[in-house]
Amino acid sequence: MRALITGGSSGMGLEFARQLAAKGHDLLLVSNQQEELAKTAAELSQSYGVNVIGRYQDLAKETAAEELFGYCQAENLQIDILINNAGMFFFEELSTENEAKALTMMRLHMFTPTRLCVLYGEEMKKRGSGYILNMSSMAAKLPCPGITIYSATKAYLKSFGKSLYFEMRPYGVGVTTVCPAAIATPLYKLKPSLLKLGVNIGLIGTPHWLVRRALRRMFHHRRVVKPGLMNYYLPPLIAVLPKGLVARLWQKFK
Repeated sequence: MRALITGGSSGMGLEFARQLAAKGHDLLLVSNQQEELAKTAAELSQSYGVNVIGRYQDLAKETAAEELFGYCQAENLQIDILINNAGMFFFEELSTENEAKALTMMRLHMFTPTRLCVLYGEEMKKRGSGYILNMSSMAAKLPCPGITIYSATKAYLKSFGKSLYFEMRPYGVGVTTVCPAAIATPLYKLKPSLLKLGVNIGLIGTPHWLVRRALRRMFHHRRVVKPGLMNYYLPPLIAVLPKGLVARLWQKFK
């Protein structure tokens, strides 16, 4: 089987690539990090003896999904596992100054993954098999200031994936939505010392830990995966905070 992994050259995507390669799956890695992509593809192919293709592409373009699907059709690449992992993050008050970043995030987190699910999902339905994994986040349940667009787009992915699960199930296609809590990746741009501290005290998980659980549950056709204790206590805790307190905290820390 071949897996298509978006954002596959770094962070969580790279860990998905490593673990799937270790299981013997061929890979199509898509990323906008050209040098890292070429290096990753070569290393994985050499280390695990699988076929690894790196495709340099901006997945935030409006036509990104169609271009990627067309490439696979032209190269006769059958995709058995689709992992929508590519993402971005910024912690800022929404304004006209960062509106372009917000639109990029919406295309990257919502539009492109949706189109990829439709395009590759149709092929999987015809074959009667396949796996789709969408990376949402615990932030889907945290509509907080500073992550206004991020949490909203992750909430879309969560709702979309949970519904798509039932539509694809009769065709033998699994759809799994992963909603991790904090994970030690470069996405959040924290200092390495803070990431290490978070991992050591159990507040932040490692990519290896998360991906191992996500893949195991994906292959068992689980609908939603919510690894990490913070998934169970942080959203309810924030939900009961007085709105005035949230407003004051935002004014202090923004």
